[in-house]
Amino acid sequence: MRLTDFLPIFGWLKYYSRNDFHGDIFASAITAILLVPQGIAYALLAGIPPQLGLYASILPPMVYALFGTSKTLSVGPVSIAAVMIASALNAPEISALQQPVQSAVILAAETGVLMLIMALLRLGGLVNFISHPVLTGFTSGASILIVLSQLPPLLGLAKPLCVGSFSCYTNTVQTANTSTLLTGLGALLLLILFGKPLTGLLKKTLMKPAWITAISKCGPLLTVVLGAIAVNMFDLNNAHQVATVGHIPANLPELRFNAVDTAHWRHLLPYAALIALIAYVESVAIAKTIANIKGEKIQPNNELLGLGAANIASALSGGMAVAGGFSRTMVNFSAGARTQMAMLMAAVFVALAVMFFSPYFAAIPKSVLAAIILVAITPLIRLRNIVNTWRYDPSDGIAEVMTLLGVLVLGIEEGITLGIILTLVSYLRITSHPHIAVVGRIQGTEHYRNIKRHAVKTWEHLLLLRVDENLTFANVNFVEEFISDQLQRQPDTKHVVLIFASVSYIDSTALEVMESLSATLKSLHVTLHLSEAKGPVLDKLKKTDFLSHLQPGKVFFRTQDAVNELA
Repeated sequence: MRLTDFLPIFGWLKYYSRNDFHGDIFASAITAILLVPQGIAYALLAGIPPQLGLYASILPPMVYALFGTSKTLSVGPVSIAAVMIASALNAPEISALQQPVQSAVILAAETGVLMLIMALLRLGGLVNFISHPVLTGFTSGASILIVLSQLPPLLGLAKPLCVGSFSCYTNTVQTANTSTLLTGLGALLLLILFGKPLTGLLKKTLMKPAWITAISKCGPLLTVVLGAIAVNMFDLNNAHQVATVGHIPANLPELRFNAVDTAHWRHLLPYAALIALIAYVESVAIAKTIANIKGEKIQPNNELLGLGAANIASALSGGMAVAGGFSRTMVNFSAGARTQMAMLMAAVFVALAVMFFSPYFAAIPKSVLAAIILVAITPLIRLRNIVNTWRYDPSDGIAEVMTLLGVLVLGIEEGITLGIILTLVSYLRITSHPHIAVVGRIQGTEHYRNIKRHAVKTWEHLLLLRVDENLTFANVNFVEEFISDQLQRQPDTKHVVLIFASVSYIDSTALEVMESLSATLKSLHVTLHLSEAKGPVLDKLKKTDFLSHLQPGKVFFRTQDAVNELA
């Protein structure tokens, strides 16, 4: 194994150029502008002190830069992981410990350890076991929960003390703090204006795309600065009870880890497993999207290693669990990032901000941070995607809807688990009912197609069946029953030819059923044949007695050869 296989940074660092540096330094400044307010906001969303989000924005992206294969993935606090952390911390057995900070740090450590174990076992392909509809349903459901959780801080509402009563919620609405409401709505309006309206206006000026990205992505920082100025100028936190972030330590985190309570780790392990799975799946999906645009490749197993090491680094530095953030990654890429040097420098900028500007963070209104979260999370609610998925594949549509509803009704962990189970059930149902076509020959050709879709020639004594799936214990009985039904419809059949052009594998159970089927057909004076069987399939069949038991049936190289001899 080469050093660059384990530490990809040495691969691109060897060819690092001045042009790369110019692109990276610009992108790092823009990404850092997003990292600071998002780090604070996502920590508060998770229900932990804001410094844990800032600490997770310093060392973890640096460590990922050493091991990760994506050159532009922005690793740090993300909204979905934050809401999953909040769900874990609110679980009765975890909240009873009354140690939210330690619990969050343990979650980061366990997430990292699980990812490293997955990397050691080379489970990078695990990403394929969560279908896109399930992931979209989960993301949409979690995003809706995040939106609902941010309405009280945005509007200055008190937390309801009762549930299920209309009058209770009416009374809660009446507790709205007018100053908080105005601050939150003002921040929301400013962030919206910095989105498509400002971007569209800047494009008309023929400004360079990188500068358009830079200016439009300054919205969160400007909103935070203006919010803090308003709090200090009008004494909003004392005179008008506008909630603010509060004190943040003005120093870098110490590298230590004191959480050794095994019971604590055991309680958090199931939550960490789901965070690890979702964080990995989403990060790889984002990394692949950018890699495809740039014509690059990522190595899923290296991503597990990089993300695992980043989460352990976050735990050692007192931070929360991290993953690749979609919005930050797109900003990083759009701003001209060439390599992970952009994230290394962005982490340095965040560290400098923590050291020298933390006292100013205390005055940031929580309503402003809620507005930042809402603007960042709303695009992740993809309800229209459910309709499109349902039209294409109802079973995938059901899985997507049920995952979304499961997250909203049952909870984060239960919702994603339900979605995965439904996907596997759907897959098993599909594979146990493979598509089988009765085929005939298109006139004047040697092409054989489905008799239900094309005008084809068929033969009274010859039945041609194309099996479009591997033969396994799960579906071979369905194939056997299909052949039996077709023989009842075509009683004069003397020869059955199974076209195996789409069959790449036959397991031992299917082989036994095939031998039994051949014997049954012989008793009915019908001969079974095969055609277009692939080399690996024939190699396995030759190791058994099946081909001798098949006689007088034959294995034909082409379906046309079978027709020439048997028709």
